[in-house]
Amino acid sequence: MRRALLALGMASSPDKPPFAQAAQFTRGALARSDLLDVADPLPQFRAWYADAQAAHARFPDEVKVKQVGEVKVKPVGEVKVKQVGKVKVKPVRQAKVKQARQPKVKPELDGSGFVIYSNLATSRKAADLAANPRAALVFHWPALQRQVRVEGRAERVGRDQAQRYFDSRLRASRIGAWASRQSAVLPPEEAVEADDGRARLERHVAEAERRFDGLDRVPLPDHWGGLRIVPDAVEFWQGRLGRLHDRFLYQWDAEAGRWALSRLSP
Repeated sequence: MRRALLALGMASSPDKPPFAQAAQFTRGALARSDLLDVADPLPQFRAWYADAQAAHARFPDEVKVKQVGEVKVKPVGEVKVKQVGKVKVKPVRQAKVKQARQPKVKPELDGSGFVIYSNLATSRKAADLAANPRAALVFHWPALQRQVRVEGRAERVGRDQAQRYFDSRLRASRIGAWASRQSAVLPPEEAVEADDGRARLERHVAEAERRFDGLDRVPLPDHWGGLRIVPDAVEFWQGRLGRLHDRFLYQWDAEAGRWALSRLSP
């Protein structure tokens, strides 16, 4: 229904093409011979990430985290991913996920996988991954009409590694990690007129500021840390005209101890 309404709305404008013809992908193509290493997806990921940085893509290292359930391939490479209160269209295969959240985080790439840092006690993604440690990271770079999807097992990184990353953050972000009970409800403060919950958050921030006043190094909270996604599947998606998108999937073959590469139908 939503898609039908959007289509009708766009078709009614004389200045715009019909909805079904509006979004076309013309920026490039991807052949097997273009891949930097058919035996390892990471060189190609690093190259595409560098391209996103060079293209001044907004937040090139920002990704969406999804819990992985049953995965189905759509024939045209488009899916409707359900989120709370809205529908988004993404040029990737459809994933049935248990949660309706797709939080955005900034990962780093170490020798074993992709590492994300966040609240691991009260956040929704922490609860979801505790129940099912399979996760997916989606890097979407619309300016380049490219996307990378990484799937794998989530495991917690050591405290020393998490502390090093925590130390690299701005002090305000470190204080915020102590102040925020991520995803917990913030009820209004009765003593503050017309408060919507912000006053309670600001009180938590002030308490953390007082607690660590004068300390150059804010300690790592017990509830905060890193999760490493150890990949066993990495898909590279390049949009093409006529929805004939190029898709290459690297899958880890545990028995053979190597990556297997396949081209997927768009």
